Amino acid sequence: MQTHTVTTPFGRRPMTLGMIASQVTAQNAPEGATVHKWHAFRDIKEARIALGATDRALAILDALLSFHPETAFYGDSALIVWPSNEQLIGRANGMSPTTLRRHLANLVECGLVVRRDSPNGKRYARKGQGGDIEQAYGFDLSPIVARAVEFKELAEAVRAEKKAYKVVKERLTICRRDIVKMIEAGIEEGVPGNWGTVHLEYQAIIGRLPRTAPRQVLEAIAAELDDLWTQIRDVLESFVKTQNMDANESRSDRHIQNSNTESKNESESRFGIKREESGSAGGADNLRSLPKRELPLGIVLDACPNVLWLTKGGDISHWREFLAAADLVRPVLGISPSAWEDAQVAMGEQPAAITLAAIYQRSDQIKSPGGYLRNLTERAKEGKFSPWPMIMALLRAKLDAAKSTGAGIEEAESELGAAKRLDRTEKRLEISDSLRSSLNRRDR
Repeated sequence: MQTHTVTTPFGRRPMTLGMIASQVTAQNAPEGATVHKWHAFRDIKEARIALGATDRALAILDALLSFHPETAFYGDSALIVWPSNEQLIGRANGMSPTTLRRHLANLVECGLVVRRDSPNGKRYARKGQGGDIEQAYGFDLSPIVARAVEFKELAEAVRAEKKAYKVVKERLTICRRDIVKMIEAGIEEGVPGNWGTVHLEYQAIIGRLPRTAPRQVLEAIAAELDDLWTQIRDVLESFVKTQNMDANESRSDRHIQNSNTESKNESESRFGIKREESGSAGGADNLRSLPKRELPLGIVLDACPNVLWLTKGGDISHWREFLAAADLVRPVLGISPSAWEDAQVAMGEQPAAITLAAIYQRSDQIKSPGGYLRNLTERAKEGKFSPWPMIMALLRAKLDAAKSTGAGIEEAESELGAAKRLDRTEKRLEISDSLRSSLNRRDR
């Protein structure tokens, strides 16, 4: 018969208030409580981090539970096991003695087991005349019964948190995929909207997403992405509904649509900017304006100073630096790589970069930079577009703004005058192919 309950550890191990608390909890197990030891162990594994237990400590607890012959633990039964360190090492997959002692201490600190040390520190049981155990020294597994409800609640909370974390991760992944593909669709389909700004807003939200983050942070970012998703979706749906209405009208009034010669200009008005003058003249004129006259870099930068914002140091001194800056402008405006490649093929690399800089300069007036560039590309393929008029228009706007504010008038007039003189000089020097052939025949 057990006459005394051991409360202090053997040797140099100190007694702590945590040990006393664990012993009190073990003694206060609910009467008549029955716990399946492996079900309780499963809950402990789920709540391992919340309990502060290590994975090696759980391997030792698994071994300790295996030394008790019963599967069902009762609150009023003796639950002390006394395996030697060698036996524990054998069942704990060959763990070293030092590691075993360290993680046994972890089990005691977490309150999962209680030490019942003998006078000499050995683990054994003393039996009476009838074979019943009178006194046992080893590890008391009573906390498994006493805290079974707590373990179950912790495990359920951990499982719910894991599920919520997985759900918000899936939500983030789908939302990011939807936003990127909807922005691409808006650009490719020419839907009116400042898609460059939308893309920058999306990048700003994603930029705050750390590599590893708690669920609360992920949910806050997911909420912001949901709002952006809703805005983009509304724009695309509104555009689709508008297109469907236009299609219905075209089917009912087909003869009116066919007789309207200004339909192309009406479609361009969706981009929020008037059609630029191409600067081309009749093909039969001997002194005509060729569509690929080269613009000086200085005049282009005077007309499009905003492109300097994207360069390192805010300075461009060579065309190669200007072309590199244009590559930075494209994603800012939300122009797709395919639209940019088509523009470079149709206009040439340098004129396309000038055109992009002019669009960036007037981005506040252009609702769909990608659609506007595609429109200019089509005109360039027909030989009806040159960036000259765009640059001249920007210089005139700069002069008008200077006149309204009264500052920088002389500089703006000088820039516009230089551009006009260069334009007139090149027009005088440019001759048609037929006139050039006639002069060559005369020289012979």
